Amino acid sequence: MRQKRRQPLTKLPIKVATKGFYEGFNKDVTITAKILLGLLILWAVIFPENSLSILGSINSFLLNHFSTWYILCVAFFLVLALLLAFIPRYGKLILGDQGDKPEFSNFSWFSMIFGAGIGVGMLTFATAEPMYHFANNPEVIKGMATGYGADNVRYAYKWAFLHWGFSAWICYSLVGLSMAYFSFRRKLPLTIRSGLAPLFGKKLSGRLGDAIDIVAVIATILGVAQTLGFGVEQFVSSMHRVGMGEWLINADGKSSAAAIIVALIVIVGVATLSALSGLGKGVKWLSNINMWLSLVLFAFFLIFGSTFFGLQSFFVGLFDYVVALPELLVTVWQPNGTPVGDTLSTWQKDWSVFYWAWWIAFGPFVGVFFARISRGRSIRAYLLGTVVLPALMCFIWFSVVGGTAIDLTLSGIAGDAILGVGQEAQLLAMLDVMLSPGFAWIMAILVLVLLLTYLVTTLDSAILVINTINSGGNEGPKGRPHIIFWGVILALVVGVLLISGGLGAIKTAMVIGALPFSFVMVLMGISLVKAILYDTSPDKTFTINAVDKQ
Repeated sequence: MRQKRRQPLTKLPIKVATKGFYEGFNKDVTITAKILLGLLILWAVIFPENSLSILGSINSFLLNHFSTWYILCVAFFLVLALLLAFIPRYGKLILGDQGDKPEFSNFSWFSMIFGAGIGVGMLTFATAEPMYHFANNPEVIKGMATGYGADNVRYAYKWAFLHWGFSAWICYSLVGLSMAYFSFRRKLPLTIRSGLAPLFGKKLSGRLGDAIDIVAVIATILGVAQTLGFGVEQFVSSMHRVGMGEWLINADGKSSAAAIIVALIVIVGVATLSALSGLGKGVKWLSNINMWLSLVLFAFFLIFGSTFFGLQSFFVGLFDYVVALPELLVTVWQPNGTPVGDTLSTWQKDWSVFYWAWWIAFGPFVGVFFARISRGRSIRAYLLGTVVLPALMCFIWFSVVGGTAIDLTLSGIAGDAILGVGQEAQLLAMLDVMLSPGFAWIMAILVLVLLLTYLVTTLDSAILVINTINSGGNEGPKGRPHIIFWGVILALVVGVLLISGGLGAIKTAMVIGALPFSFVMVLMGISLVKAILYDTSPDKTFTINAVDKQ
């Protein structure tokens, strides 16, 4: 039904404190998020077995009942991005006013995008992900390929590319595009609630908007905790490899509690100092450093690794992935009472659904960060730089680094040296196979430094984004105590869950925290389409319905 024409919402007041400790912050969002996270930490500390049991039950319920939802959400995000990028009148829209120029150079912009979005995972999973799928994947389950066989290499890369490719980056990119569009074009606050303005209008100034931002903060903390958990495990493994002491590893071969605590103190300490220096200094400088170090490490594998094998895997894997992507995006395997059907369903929940939940949970943090650094770019350029290019970067890394690991294993040179260690140590184990002890130690130092810079970049970016959301979108400087507080909270969440239940505990909490935000993201996509259609219509009019309060 067509109603009277109204101009889009361009003012969204968000209540913030004007004095006291929380000056400049929305107390309802900030304090509620702190209480909820504090209760999670206390629960895990005081009742570790009870908390892990209940979280595990909730996680199982969600995976059994919302797997299809997660898969279709990501499919929707990708289709939306494709339409926005390739329809000319949408793709050419500028994220800002006419004449706005990008704040950062292309290199610095992409370095920050890559560092915040995937840097830590790249060091762990560039080796581990292809190796996992080299051992087992749906084609192996169906009997179409052999685990650890040469006929399984191309399938290993198809699934590795699926999990770390366009589907991953669109979850970040969509949130960032929504934030940038409504903040820079509609002049709304740079916070999650603004992305729903065309649907809920001024209601977002109240409790509804507060609830959306609280969900975003919780999802951010748990999503970053998952990444930080993987990174801490590899950081400890790297410290052990370069000879910093046997106390770092416990009797089970895992990171000791003392090692986890020390690693978190170092990482959080450096990240907090970087966050205090602001986006244009610490974050930018560290992002540039880790990009250059990443190029050095990549060049090493390109020169001394299995380059031909890796490049062949890249092109074949990319072809298989692109051809299969439409089907992979909507395929949902349900238990059907047969060994193959039940195994496929379990595999999909453990892999694809877990990854979609992880990327969605990471969405508010990375998305708001992407928005902050992307003013002045067109929608098409933004999507190219935040979805296509970083995905291709991941594919090349996985092909060259992971391909070297597969080739060394397939040829028998590595034996069980790579397969016989945990995912956090596989990169270092591969370097030990490739190099003499002295050179392997030097490369392990490089990995340790690179890992630290990626962890710090991820963490300080997260702290700045959390404070931006808590302050109603204010990008200005925040009080030191608040920056320090969120650094400590992240360290406590990771430390407590790692020590009490390992990475499985963090994974469980993250999947649970991602679900509410997945609904927010779908609404953000619908809201963005509505706004773009309005802005590109000849007469700037559109049809509104009962929930529109613009």
